[in-house]
Amino acid sequence: MKINPVDILKGHALKHTKQRVRVLEEIALDTVAISQPELEKKLGKEIDRVTLYRILNIYEDKGILHRIMDMHGTANYAICSAACSEDHHHDEHVHFNCTNCAKIYCLEVTVPKMTMPAGFKAATVNTTAYGICEKCSKL
Repeated sequence: MKINPVDILKGHALKHTKQRVRVLEEIALDTVAISQPELEKKLGKEIDRVTLYRILNIYEDKGILHRIMDMHGTANYAICSAACSEDHHHDEHVHFNCTNCAKIYCLEVTVPKMTMPAGFKAATVNTTAYGICEKCSKL
C-alpha cells in the first residue's frame, strides 16, 4: 500500500515527527497487520518501546490504524481506510488469520449488517476468519 505518512499525519492534525513517520512507513511496507513486538524488532533502537506504544495508541485513537487481535491475544495493527476518523472507524471488513504462518490479512470482504437487540448499540464489529492463507496453501 502506497501512503504518504506526512499527509496522513497532517490530515489528522498531528505533528509529523521522525518517529511517527517511521512507524507509518514500516506498517505500510507489508500487506499484513503487524504487532508491536514485530515493529520493535524492525525499528531496532530508532524508537523505544514506550514511544512506540504511545504512537500506536494515538494512531488508533485518530483513526489512522485499526487493531486486530491474533489467535494468541496479541494486538496487531493495520492502516485504516481513508474513511476512518477519530470519531468512527469504518474498517468493518473481514480479517483473515492464517493458522500456519500466523499472519493477519485485511480482506476486502464486507461484514454483513447486523441488527442489534433493543438497548444494544455496537461501536465496532470485528469478524476474523481462521484458516490457511494463499501463500501457505501453495506450500
